Amino acid sequence: MFEMSKIKVPIITIVIGEGSSGGALAISIGNKIFMLENAIYSILSPEGYASILWKDSTKVKEAAEKMKLTAKDLYDFKIVDKIIKEDEDFEKIASNLKNEILKEIKNLLSLSKNEIVEQRYQKFRQIGEFKEYK
Repeated sequence: MFEMSKIKVPIITIVIGEGSSGGALAISIGNKIFMLENAIYSILSPEGYASILWKDSTKVKEAAEKMKLTAKDLYDFKIVDKIIKEDEDFEKIASNLKNEILKEIKNLLSLSKNEIVEQRYQKFRQIGEFKEYK
């Protein structure tokens, strides 16, 4: 992650299914993070969370709800930059994803190499804002 954070080209990461564990940490180093609308993204699986918190891996659904790992949740928390709509037609999903990637590459390439690295650093630093929910 340390080495990746210094790369002087834009990094766009895309969560297409389940991003979890150490892979989720690596995904967070992107200048931009895109996520398919039905994907999940967290540093721990709901099964692992339930096992740790309640010592009961059958509480997966309750764990997933508490973890806030959906694309919408993560977009609201400003962790994910864009949610890619899904469709039953894979070709349409791929086309939407391609269009969003090309648009973002164009935006990111307008930055200098140092600005690209700084933007990535600032984005990463903002992840994890604490809010108490009651």
